Amino acid sequence: MFRSLVAASFILAGGLLSPAMAQQTETAIFAGGCFWCVESDFDKVPGVVSTTSGYSGGTLENPTYPNHEGHREVVRIEYDPARVDYETLVDVFFHTVDPTDPGGQFCDRGHAYTTAVYVNGDGQKAAAEKAKADAQQSLGKKVVTPIEAAGPFWPAEGYHQDYYKKNPLKYRYYRFACGRNARVEEVWGKAAYEGVPSH
Repeated sequence: MFRSLVAASFILAGGLLSPAMAQQTETAIFAGGCFWCVESDFDKVPGVVSTTSGYSGGTLENPTYPNHEGHREVVRIEYDPARVDYETLVDVFFHTVDPTDPGGQFCDRGHAYTTAVYVNGDGQKAAAEKAKADAQQSLGKKVVTPIEAAGPFWPAEGYHQDYYKKNPLKYRYYRFACGRNARVEEVWGKAAYEGVPSH
């Protein structure tokens, strides 16, 4: 796997929400290929309180980076609904990935790197379906990103959390060499990274 060439072996404490914060936030879960990149993009979106890289969508319990068969790499996003709504977040998500690729994202191939939106409740499901339909209409191509009910979320190992902050040079090299930005811009044109400030 390409990323293994630039991964570092350090431990970083995971960000946990206080009970007070948790009561004021809502959760979105997106799979968009490399979770380092999804985390980096959504940390820039106003109203996002925290992001946590992890695994979801499979049946394997306690997945790890070396063994998360059946799961996708995902990011759990805690956001303040008074500042940003789910409709905005799911729209941002589609504009930061290639939702037409069924085999992975960019240089990362395989099921673990495919896109998906994991929803909680009918409200999120309706918003996600609308955003998917809008993306398909805008692109004029079939959008293959599935919308699935959210299941268990397993946080990734500590060294994956905030990787882009702790290893900025390795992260930027990986993102460039993997062709993420270039492909998103090719797919979306001027609408690429819509909603992500200072991208």
